[in-house]
Amino acid sequence: MQIRKDDQVEVITGDDKGTPDNRRIAKVLRVLPEKNKIVVEGINRVFKHLKPSAKNQQGGRLSKEMPIDASNVLLFCPNCKRGVRIGSRFAENGQKQRYCKKCSTSLGNVGPAKTAYATKK
Repeated sequence: MQIRKDDQVEVITGDDKGTPDNRRIAKVLRVLPEKNKIVVEGINRVFKHLKPSAKNQQGGRLSKEMPIDASNVLLFCPNCKRGVRIGSRFAENGQKQRYCKKCSTSLGNVGPAKTAYATKK
């Protein structure tokens, strides 16, 4: 899975996708790779109804984010200012990095550097 915690993503499908003029861009709170799902801040909110108890005297409704499928979002490119498809490549020092397929800007490193992939000068 190419999306990591604290990434900025654009929601492209579902109830929270927004309009072309007003795109929904939010931060990833949690990644669930075994289910291919992510939890995004302010997206896919549901209400959990709580009965009054000793801890919670009032009871009421608790709003929380639920996971959405990772295929429903695109990683946000700050250079293109929109969600883009991403690829992976090795930098000159052997560091694997994600990059924007549109403008070829680096979107962050992934994992430790591998000397086998470093370019020799």
